[in-house]
Amino acid sequence: VQLADSGGGLVQAGGSLRLSCVGSGVYFNTYNIAWFRQAPGKEREFVAAITHFGGDARYADSVKTRFTISRDNSKNTASLQMNNLKPEDTAVYSCAAASLITTTPTRWAYWGQGTQVTVSS
Repeated sequence: VQLADSGGGLVQAGGSLRLSCVGSGVYFNTYNIAWFRQAPGKEREFVAAITHFGGDARYADSVKTRFTISRDNSKNTASLQMNNLKPEDTAVYSCAAASLITTTPTRWAYWGQGTQVTVSS
């Protein structure tokens, strides 16, 4: 599966953005989808993940009450709705696909190219 993520941009603190991840190729609905982010000088960190049919979602504690991950397998898309954004959310966000959900980035097999999210104070 190939992934293409988009939707990043510049937003003021307290604002919202919606990121999208479009999968091409077959069997998109057989993969769990996750979002990771990487801020300058920091390691890539887990943000959220959703199971292949959307029945379960997991979140990092830092985003749990503000972000929502979803997917629409009929459109081969997954989304990350980000509300009440904070300057510390500034990072490059990437979607990823894998057979198992884990917070370890190296265990996700397929990646989007990344989209920049910048939150100004």
